[in-house]
Amino acid sequence: MKDKGKLVIWPAYIDQTKPRSSGRIIARKNAIKEPRLNEIKEASRQLGLNPEVEPEKAYPKFWWEVSGRVLVDDKGPKSVIAKQIALAIRKTRGHETPSKAETRR
Repeated sequence: MKDKGKLVIWPAYIDQTKPRSSGRIIARKNAIKEPRLNEIKEASRQLGLNPEVEPEKAYPKFWWEVSGRVLVDDKGPKSVIAKQIALAIRKTRGHETPSKAETRR
């Protein structure tokens, strides 16, 4: 049963190594390589999204791979929240966020 007021964030949504057909919902340039649940949880916490980790869950498209998921507060479109989480993880990993000039290319 889906929790009211929560969005599900699967690692596949922000994984740079996955194509859109495998679940990625943000642009590859904003995505990160192989995100971990604890990174998603920490980035969500920093963004004030009250994350709840469910490590035993498997992404439905790849039901045989237990990747886990994170439930976050629904404070806007899922794609926007996923992008914010990915950029927060990128910042904690020590990568620079793309500049406006780079994003226009």
